[in-house]
Amino acid sequence: MYKILKAEKLAANIFLMDVEAPRVAKHCLPGQFVIVKMDEEGERIPLTICDYDSQKGTVTIVFQPIGASTLKMAELQEGDSFEDFVGPLGKPSELTEMDLEELKKKRIVFVAGGVGTAPVYPQVKWLHEHGITADAIVGAKTKDLVILEEEMKKVCNLYVTTDDGSYVRKGMGTDVLRDLVENQGKEYDLCVAIGPMIMMKFVCLLTKELNIPTIVSMNPIMVDGTGMCGACRLMVGGEVKFACVDGPEFDGHLVDFDLAMKRQQMYKTAEGRAILKEQEGDTHHGGCGHCGGDE
Repeated sequence: MYKILKAEKLAANIFLMDVEAPRVAKHCLPGQFVIVKMDEEGERIPLTICDYDSQKGTVTIVFQPIGASTLKMAELQEGDSFEDFVGPLGKPSELTEMDLEELKKKRIVFVAGGVGTAPVYPQVKWLHEHGITADAIVGAKTKDLVILEEEMKKVCNLYVTTDDGSYVRKGMGTDVLRDLVENQGKEYDLCVAIGPMIMMKFVCLLTKELNIPTIVSMNPIMVDGTGMCGACRLMVGGEVKFACVDGPEFDGHLVDFDLAMKRQQMYKTAEGRAILKEQEGDTHHGGCGHCGGDE
């Protein structure tokens, strides 16, 4: 059992939990995720790691309830426990694998949308710990949905924007990025975008125009977390990839976002999953029990 040491509501429908998981915490790196199960019969839920402390043996997760399992999960309190807490899974951020001296020469900007701030935080924190201060743009629909603001301010140059203009400035993350580059003279060697797929798509369209290499995290489309259910199948540079085993980070300029978003909608229904299985054949990856791939 994995005890919940802290359970906090960060914003409307956004929750944070610190979980006691020493073995997981010991091996975590930014960009990875865990799979949690509330009980023996519970659904497997992949969640990006927001923070970790190898000394205290804790892992922090942030999530937004969108289905029956995560709604039930939001009711858990400090002192409750998870049946399973597996990880770290997925490939770490490529930033952690770069030569540190070369990395220090790069000018990096992050663009986070909504709950995407959670997986951005460990990356900018890791960079800060290694002597690198990145810029980070955090966008939310309203002021009430801005999360981890104070934590982010401590480890990066933070720019906040809200869709409705209720806090700091009005506009999308792409508006801020364009302003930084075109009006404030900023130059970037790399952009990392994490958030809803439609947001990442438009960030990539802009960074392609601005000639800024871009990494995106496709964790929003993960379901099973093992590559077996086929939910996170996507096309990257014309090749079939699976976010949970090949990523979750990919070259954003090579991701077919339109296909991924269309596929995500189809996957939600039994009929849609059957059509995808028929269309994709051996590359569909069945086995989760939901798509009929092993029948």
